[in-house]
Amino acid sequence: MEIQTAVDLTHEAMRIALVITLPILLVSLVVGVVVSLLQAVTQINEMTLSFLPKVAAVGGVLLALMPWMVRLMVDYTHDVFASLPGLVR
Repeated sequence: MEIQTAVDLTHEAMRIALVITLPILLVSLVVGVVVSLLQAVTQINEMTLSFLPKVAAVGGVLLALMPWMVRLMVDYTHDVFASLPGLVR
């Protein structure tokens, strides 16, 4: 296995990890900012008030995007295993 092949496989794995986690992180960020603004406006400092909406939003995003996420991971894994015979000398 050449160094460039290992670098390319690692680069693609990191790119897929970023693409898969980005929607979850963005939704969590937006919900956290909105809840924080509401808490600042109403002066309610309850910890569970910021935690529960984030958990619900992230759970909803996971349910909605899970087929897409699994398809990306399966496609990458298939590509890696399909390229293995060409990597071994």
